[in-house]
Amino acid sequence: MKRTAAVCMLVMLVGCRSADDDPGHALSLYAGDDQRQIKALSSEQVLEYLQGEGMGLARVAELNHYPGPRHVIDLADQLELSDAQRGTLRERLESMRSEAVRLGRTIVDLERELDSLFAEGEPTEEAVVSRLTEIAQFEGRLRFVHVREHLHTRSLLSAEQVERYDHLRGYSGAEIPPHEHGTAHERSN
Repeated sequence: MKRTAAVCMLVMLVGCRSADDDPGHALSLYAGDDQRQIKALSSEQVLEYLQGEGMGLARVAELNHYPGPRHVIDLADQLELSDAQRGTLRERLESMRSEAVRLGRTIVDLERELDSLFAEGEPTEEAVVSRLTEIAQFEGRLRFVHVREHLHTRSLLSAEQVERYDHLRGYSGAEIPPHEHGTAHERSN
């Protein structure tokens, strides 16, 4: 019964058109995006870039037992972080955010330039390739900035803290591969 209702709802949604629609045209998923300042980026994406947000860029690390610094700080009490761990993580997070904001600002500016190429006339292949390559390079650097902090964060934590983090974040189904956790000082004691 639920499946039938869902199929009916889907058919209704797909089949919906306004009275003004030409039966030969389909509404684009991009409808309304033509009003954006930068056509390729939503206002939310621009804000995330300009604020240095993670945007899922380090998901590969997060989901493979390499905790992120912001979430570790948020869970500091449950993870029983030492004062030294808290201080180091805060410093690294602030440094990462500063670098991410700088790179994000550059990406937004480059996307604006790419948009202008199309808005102001006929863009050449060379100009488009150049701008896209530059955007991709900065996106890669930004992703690395976020992933790198997951690497550093894991190196500051004990195996138990990583396991507890995974559990608290809902990732408790997988085993954590062995490696040395914690600082060299912590491992020698």
